[in-house]
Amino acid sequence: MFKDVSSGVNLPRLEESIIEFWRERDIFKKSVVKASPQGDYIFYEGPPTANGKPGIHHVIARCYKDLFPRFKTMQGYRVGRKGGWDTHGLPVEIEIEKKLGLSGKQDIERYGIAEFNKLAKESVFSNIQDWNWMTER
Repeated sequence: MFKDVSSGVNLPRLEESIIEFWRERDIFKKSVVKASPQGDYIFYEGPPTANGKPGIHHVIARCYKDLFPRFKTMQGYRVGRKGGWDTHGLPVEIEIEKKLGLSGKQDIERYGIAEFNKLAKESVFSNIQDWNWMTER
């Protein structure tokens, strides 16, 4: 009944070939713009705070946030996707405070709010490539 799977299968390479197949044929875009006899299905996703590289908990969350829109698409709905990034807030602030050895509002003000904000923005955008890659996968 079951067929043995070769132990020589290179799963990372298989994944890469599937991603390339989707890219070459623009499959994801086609799934979003296809006919939608059921109308629109709205899915709100809070943007991740990209203050570090994605961890396994982010992968799990992204799987769920991908599963439902794909399922609704297969049911005939149009599910628009609009991603974004939370580039501010406490997680980013704490990371930069640690990096600079600061502790609290007064230290940040002495350091300079504009420079602190610049470092926070740079920090977030230094991780975006990893997040985009994880999202595509």
